[in-house]
Amino acid sequence: MKLPIILKALLAGAIAAGTVQALAQGQGVSKTEILVGTILDQSGPLAGFGKQARLGMQLRVDEINEQGGINGRKVKLLVEDDGYDPKKAVLAAQKLVNQDKIFIMAGHLGTAQNLASMPVQAEKNIINFFPITAAREMYEPLDRLKYSFAATYFDQIREALPPLAKEKNAKKICAIYQDDDFGLEVLRGAEAGLKAANMTLVEKTSFKRGATDFSSQVAKMKASGCEMVVLGTIIRETIGTIGESRKTGFNPVFLGSSAAYTDLIHKLGGAAMNGLYATHTVQHPYLDEASQPMRFWANKYKTKFTDDPTVFSVYGYFIIDAFIKAAQKAGPNLTTDTFIKAMDATTIPPDIFGSPTMSFTSTKRLGNDLSRMSQITDGKWKVVSDYAKR
Repeated sequence: MKLPIILKALLAGAIAAGTVQALAQGQGVSKTEILVGTILDQSGPLAGFGKQARLGMQLRVDEINEQGGINGRKVKLLVEDDGYDPKKAVLAAQKLVNQDKIFIMAGHLGTAQNLASMPVQAEKNIINFFPITAAREMYEPLDRLKYSFAATYFDQIREALPPLAKEKNAKKICAIYQDDDFGLEVLRGAEAGLKAANMTLVEKTSFKRGATDFSSQVAKMKASGCEMVVLGTIIRETIGTIGESRKTGFNPVFLGSSAAYTDLIHKLGGAAMNGLYATHTVQHPYLDEASQPMRFWANKYKTKFTDDPTVFSVYGYFIIDAFIKAAQKAGPNLTTDTFIKAMDATTIPPDIFGSPTMSFTSTKRLGNDLSRMSQITDGKWKVVSDYAKR
């Protein structure tokens, strides 16, 4: 039986339209689902951060799915473990991008890990959305596939160091840093801040990622008479450096970045950590000090996961929340292009976690460049300066 010419034309048009729609839609988006990928340390030195971020992300995913999803599509979070190893991060990205076919990479943890894996994503037009690192490379050079949300390690230290050194009357300033892209960002921020104040570091010493012994680095800084030490460290390196210093009677002022701003520092390091300063963006959610909305959120988190939330739980939750807002704004035809168009006209107001206003455009891919500073006092982080360009 032959089809009429007009019916053939209509069928051909429908097939072509469907093909165009499928091509436009791209990978990771179906009629019912959006695949969001993330790479987090679940087994290495930052596994504590990775677990907290994952739970925060999952909480927001579960919330939106309970509400019917994004424009009728449920969100599925796919998590890969890289053990905080850049080589494993590349393998994880290849699996998520090429095998699982995610729509977007969100909240990937670690500077060197992101830098290693971003080329895998770029090849398939996959956005690197709000990585959990404050390195400048997360939004520089300008790239349509890059979005970052936190003031950089460079700017955090560059702005916080000179006034703190002045306040403490510290003349001899040193730095200890992880020998990778993260540590170098902190070091460069310290050098830039001191240069603006007509000062220089009197000593700088590094360590390899994963190091556990910091005795030689501490001895070097102590011998130089350092009165203040900038820490390009994360969890155990912060605890190890300060602990070793206290043990040897070396008690300078310590200043870390947002990478060291975690409750794990005082929980694991104990009283020796009192006095540590760190820059940060959002604030750790101590429940006895939190606002009512934050307490409500924290109780929901604890009920679901039987763990108290942390600042990294907040990062994870916020990242998925920001993704949801932009994806909803992009409308039913969710593609990389429509998502980018929506994000580039997005302003995110202050939230219950104390984040400052963030905004994005086609030429502005860092949400904001503001940070504040806290100090560990009596086993808790206490805010000592608010968001400001110091």
